[in-house]
Amino acid sequence: MSNKPLTAKEIRESFKQFFQSKGHQIVPSAPMVIKDDPTLMFTNAGMNQFKDIILGNKSPKWTRVTDSQKCLRVSGKHNDLEEVGHDTYHHTMFEMLGNWSFGDYFKKEAIDWAWEFLVDVLGLNPERLYATVFEGSAAEGLSRDDEAAAYWECHLPASHIINGNKHDNFWEMGDTGPCGPCSEIHIDLRSDEERAAVPGAEMVNKDHPQVIEIWNLVFMQFNRKADQSLEPLPAKVIDTGMGFERLCMALQGKTSNYDTDVFTPMIDKIALLSGHKYGEDVKVDVAMRVIADHPHHSFLHCRFAAPRKCQGRLCDSPHPAPCSALCIYVPGSEGGVPLPPYRYTDRVDGRGISRIGAPARADNEGYQRGGGFIPAHS
Repeated sequence: MSNKPLTAKEIRESFKQFFQSKGHQIVPSAPMVIKDDPTLMFTNAGMNQFKDIILGNKSPKWTRVTDSQKCLRVSGKHNDLEEVGHDTYHHTMFEMLGNWSFGDYFKKEAIDWAWEFLVDVLGLNPERLYATVFEGSAAEGLSRDDEAAAYWECHLPASHIINGNKHDNFWEMGDTGPCGPCSEIHIDLRSDEERAAVPGAEMVNKDHPQVIEIWNLVFMQFNRKADQSLEPLPAKVIDTGMGFERLCMALQGKTSNYDTDVFTPMIDKIALLSGHKYGEDVKVDVAMRVIADHPHHSFLHCRFAAPRKCQGRLCDSPHPAPCSALCIYVPGSEGGVPLPPYRYTDRVDGRGISRIGAPARADNEGYQRGGGFIPAHS
């Protein structure tokens, strides 16, 4: 592995190429506004576009697939909106690197290839990696996932394999639909001194910003019905999702997603426009992260949803959700980061930031047109 950190683009491509070498078909990211599924408004996981295949309602064109999916989590069961800016690793919009098997391989290959990619290809330190397995649920009549644990034992010591409860280790897309036990891969990015003082195993799933989940391997075996009972899927499915921005943080030696090359161009531009330097004031830093996250989401939302005219789903209201969601709410009284009036020419690497603080119409209640303050979220 080169001493020079991989760029975000190189990391994304290396993932797709790795799984292409394992016989996977690379497919494009699906639109973030979902047209034909009444249970979902936005794409919130990589598996959404394959839901009919997983349920057995549609035959797969390929049994092995890989992609980098743009996901939006701002409402419903999977909602990260309140975390954005306050921590350094949640976003309204993020990319999910994924690989799928539709009735082809299952747990062994999924685990072995995840390990191969992270350790052998990317060069992550295996001593910093941990895996969780589903501990079972008596209420659901489900036993511990001993099969997954046995495969992990080929790569990790027992102290790095951790039982996880239903909340963390039984993945469900929503109240109904495909689901199954999962195995999360966590990485400990703390200093050697911190790791020596408190073992990483004690920090997994404890919301520590440097001990984070980077990859979730979902072993879909069931369909959750409306009455909440489980029925077996027609064919077992592998559905994995890795946080692209978090992987970039780990590989680029950073302690925050916002310090990677995914976000630094945007933050540098915000600093230039606002006159504030990132890293000097905690409240201002939160506000700047919120600002950086939202235009990042807005640009990709426009790129992948708006050109399709909201897929016919959300254009009935005067201010349709995908369009209104692109604006940052700017209350007039709260302190925060002052911004100049927007200009349609302000751009960062092709990503428009001109919509900061400005809705589609100037008379929209709760918004200010042009300049104003981005709240510090105190």
